[in-house]
Amino acid sequence: MEKSFLPPSVELNNISKNYGDVQALKGLTFKLEPGERCALLGPNGAGKTTTLKILVGLLSPNSGYVKIGGYAPQSQEARRMMGYLPDDASPYRSFSVRENMEYIGALRGVDNVSEKVDRLLDSLQLREYEKAKVGRLSRGNVQKLAMALAIIHDPSVLFLDEPLNYLDIPTQETVIDILKGLKATLLVSTHIMEVATRLTERVVMISHGSVVWTGTLGELKNLGKEGEPIERVVARMLTDVI
Repeated sequence: MEKSFLPPSVELNNISKNYGDVQALKGLTFKLEPGERCALLGPNGAGKTTTLKILVGLLSPNSGYVKIGGYAPQSQEARRMMGYLPDDASPYRSFSVRENMEYIGALRGVDNVSEKVDRLLDSLQLREYEKAKVGRLSRGNVQKLAMALAIIHDPSVLFLDEPLNYLDIPTQETVIDILKGLKATLLVSTHIMEVATRLTERVVMISHGSVVWTGTLGELKNLGKEGEPIERVVARMLTDVI
């Protein structure tokens, strides 16, 4: 792949974030090289969702800095690059599925937005719901719509918070195939190792708001005993730092 086609990198440097007296992130530092696919692992309350919200500019850190392709997350340049699937996705409830997709696609400057919407409706099995109001959808179909909204503009950097939540097994497989086909730098926050192993090659493990380990999935597996499941390796490592 030629360098000019590589997506931008992601950089966090010495990020701290406080919620009142609670310090959610403590000097968090890591970097994703262009095209990397990385899992953000950690127990509940480790700071994973806070990290993603800082990366996409929804929260500001108390100290440190974040760059998306060399730009601040709040900049127009960075926003054009990014896609984001939050853990509590909430498309416009009074809009239909198609209206949500066409509206966000237009805001994102998608060319031939109606054609792009048609492709996503079909690939995510949302065609039969395209005229349905979001407020009437099942949680799984809301998740599929939220995924469509995150990728409709072909982002070069994609942040996903538990992307397979609420999805049945066939839809999980569809979404995995779609994500594998994207040419994007990918950061996936999850506590499910199967999601990490199927979508990423590298791991950043955090606990209490700090990085406790980073490396490839292969390196992580090698830390275990022969035949030991990778889930047990991760559990042991996190238990040691809790």
